[in-house]
Amino acid sequence: MKIAIIQMDIAFGDPEANRRYVKQQVEQAVAEETIDLFVLPELWTTGYDLARFDQIAEQSGEITIGFIAKLAKQYQVNFVAGSIANAKETGYYNTLIVIDRQGELIKQYDKVHLFRLMEEEKFLQQGSIDGLFTIDDQQAAAVICYDIRFPEWVRTHMLNGAKVLFVVAEWPKPRIDHWRTLLISRAIENQCYVVACNRIGEDPNNMFGGHSMVIGPWGEIIAEADDQAMTLLANITWEEVDRVRKEIPVYQDRRTELYQSLDGFKKNRQI
Repeated sequence: MKIAIIQMDIAFGDPEANRRYVKQQVEQAVAEETIDLFVLPELWTTGYDLARFDQIAEQSGEITIGFIAKLAKQYQVNFVAGSIANAKETGYYNTLIVIDRQGELIKQYDKVHLFRLMEEEKFLQQGSIDGLFTIDDQQAAAVICYDIRFPEWVRTHMLNGAKVLFVVAEWPKPRIDHWRTLLISRAIENQCYVVACNRIGEDPNNMFGGHSMVIGPWGEIIAEADDQAMTLLANITWEEVDRVRKEIPVYQDRRTELYQSLDGFKKNRQI
């Protein structure tokens, strides 16, 4: 699968400008390469303009879903289309969308872990569903930014058959070393590909670090961007995940009876 990650600056609170930019980048990429799947960053239509979500959030994501679906169908490409400001009856959500080559919406994932340092909990509702989906007949998963600090959440998806983890983010520049280390760790411990798209640039309150990455199931960095706008390209092969998981059978050697609490340790502890 040939993947194109669109690492971009985001026009703060300006969905139309951001959609125009993405359209240009998609058109340029497909003119030069055969692409199977595009990845976009977190909240790429608005940025973290949370205080104006009541004005700029989309009702059920209809505008951007329609926009991406048209591109997907026109160029016969899949999209892990980042996340958007999404207005529902129950409040505002940070919602990731996945659209297939036929322009069909196949997954919506609301960010489960809200990031207090950027005041998400003051404006957004928490999600409560998984990020699992099937793309080109392969099982995959997607999460949003802060979610990668919760390895148990990522492992839950891998135990349900995912071979690749897509991560869409607006990860701040001061903690970009955490970003890189966490992504590599998630790949190694789950023996999966990690395909991560981060934004660049700044908004009124934050600077963002880029360094979008594709990491293999051994933890090797296949491709990595710097902190400039670019489209990062990489190939992944599903068979490589199977090979690595057979070589070191981590999933077979798990001791699940000990993982839920300390009770298992207490029962077997020698005094």
